[in-house]
Amino acid sequence: MSSDAQWPPLSPYSTGVRGRCPRCGQGHLFNGFLTLRQKCEVCDLDYSFADPADGPAFFVMCFACVPSVALAVWIEVAFQPPFWVHLLTSLPFMLLTCIPPLRPLKGWLVASQYFYKAEQGRIDREHGRHPV
Repeated sequence: MSSDAQWPPLSPYSTGVRGRCPRCGQGHLFNGFLTLRQKCEVCDLDYSFADPADGPAFFVMCFACVPSVALAVWIEVAFQPPFWVHLLTSLPFMLLTCIPPLRPLKGWLVASQYFYKAEQGRIDREHGRHPV
């Protein structure tokens, strides 16, 4: 496995949003739409450190789902259209604003975890330090 020291630091935004390896910027981050690979095929970086959890879904809900639902409610209150109008307007708008951002956001979060060396928090009891 290659050492991190030989790789220049890459922006989490430029690598993550494109779905590229956060260390080399060449390998792929994803196997499928949202499934992370086991490791990079170029530099062999093990992706087991990555755990974005529900982060991408949270950001999408805050910045895409809420405005999409607000648009659908506004259309309903203002025009009281038949149901098929929502199928042709609200549903496609919601799908287009909620699903495509998931992959770039997940890539950005994984790349940020690597860049900032984020890891699981733990209490250091050996040295007498306790959380405040």
